[in-house]
Amino acid sequence: MALFNKVSKKKSKKTKNLAGGQAYKMSAEMKLASMLLTSFAQDQYYRSAKDTFKDLVNTLPQVDPEFAAKAAIFARTEYGMRSITHVLAAELAAYASGKAWSKSFYDKVIFRPDDMLEIMAYYYAKGGKTLPNAMKKGFAKSFDRFDAYQLAKYRGNSKSVKLIDVVNLVHPKPTGRNEKALKNLVDDELRSQNTWEAKLTKAGQTAKSDTEKAELKKAAWAEMIESGKIGYFALLRNLRNIAEQAPAMIDKALAILTDPKRIQSPRNLVMPFRYLVAFKQFNKEKTAIARKIAAALDKAIEISCANAPAMENTLIVVDNSGSMCSPVAGSEHMQCSEMGAAFGMILAKNSNADLMEFGTNARYIQYNLRDSVTSFAADFHRKNKVGHGTDFKSIFKTAKKAYDRIVIFSDMQGWMGYYAPGNSLKDYQKHTGANPYIYSYDLRGYGTMQFPENRVFCLAGFSDKVFDIMQLLETDPRALVNKIKKVQL
Repeated sequence: MALFNKVSKKKSKKTKNLAGGQAYKMSAEMKLASMLLTSFAQDQYYRSAKDTFKDLVNTLPQVDPEFAAKAAIFARTEYGMRSITHVLAAELAAYASGKAWSKSFYDKVIFRPDDMLEIMAYYYAKGGKTLPNAMKKGFAKSFDRFDAYQLAKYRGNSKSVKLIDVVNLVHPKPTGRNEKALKNLVDDELRSQNTWEAKLTKAGQTAKSDTEKAELKKAAWAEMIESGKIGYFALLRNLRNIAEQAPAMIDKALAILTDPKRIQSPRNLVMPFRYLVAFKQFNKEKTAIARKIAAALDKAIEISCANAPAMENTLIVVDNSGSMCSPVAGSEHMQCSEMGAAFGMILAKNSNADLMEFGTNARYIQYNLRDSVTSFAADFHRKNKVGHGTDFKSIFKTAKKAYDRIVIFSDMQGWMGYYAPGNSLKDYQKHTGANPYIYSYDLRGYGTMQFPENRVFCLAGFSDKVFDIMQLLETDPRALVNKIKKVQL
């Protein structure tokens, strides 16, 4: 029997959340992960973008620098998070000095060439004078992965920090795939030729009339779609242009859009909410082509989340309070509540689970297993019937049966009645005989939680990859943090 080295029973400390209600502190590792996986360079309901970056900087000294480095790589390359990882990568320079992994980190955190530009721009803006050697060497190594197409596309010639500035500073060693491109970049002769932007610009510049311009653009879209040269995200973003300029190609475009191999490719970091943003735009229209596109987008979001687990005897709960109206990724067309509703409906349908919304009050939502995920999410906040406050206690007062699992999608900023819902959860357990796992899915990364009890799992992020983590939690309660720790430096 261990006499001194006993199992820790340390409880989460109480604090006050940004809404003014009682809450509990996250571990520093989980707080950092939550911020990285949910924070874009935008103002949120309870926190400005500037304050988010400040919170990140203040959290960094509380974790092992190696964990922070792995978290940045994980967030950038697995979840597709950009600006927040650029901030962390630049701030880590002060902690990575002399570490054996530092050079490798600055190589692996680069997913696209412009990541280097953003990290350097932030580093200089914060007062950095010269780049650390590890950053230089890591950036130089990352050039090995990029060909002429990528280097030309992300030259950044209109930016304060340009790709040529990076090349002149870090002196990447030319490889077979980029030697000519690097020379052309240095000689200012590297130009984008095969991007959709370049092809359409060329069509506009060479046409002698509006009719010819329309024909050239139609031909350009046809060539890019037929050849498969257009990137997946570019295709998604240009559905409107394709529908208007090359309507005959829309069926082939939608076939690519709903191709499981393209959607689930490791290189495709399109987050599910991007489909919902596009769906909301086309769903308002009453044309045949708009209905066809909306149907394809609904199919695509379900394919993107095909890894969602099926969980027996589960209650899915989505926060529909006022603070959940704040936008996701700076898009006025996409609210946080809608993203929660999309993930919630996907899980509910996959698990044939009960579904609930909550705000000031809570209520069960009736749905059909064939209901559209995108339609449900797009109408979620507009059909709010629970008020705009945030009372987690209402969930457990409304729950009618003993569930094995309760999954809650929220910004975790409960404030009504001040106290966190611990006692209400205990009353529910006593009344029903249940002892459910609580999945606390944080959609904002504000750094606090509502449940300190055992059998509570913390999740965060807008990527479909989070469902892979969800499937591990009941055997590994720290699955998200442990997944990050497995990242190779």
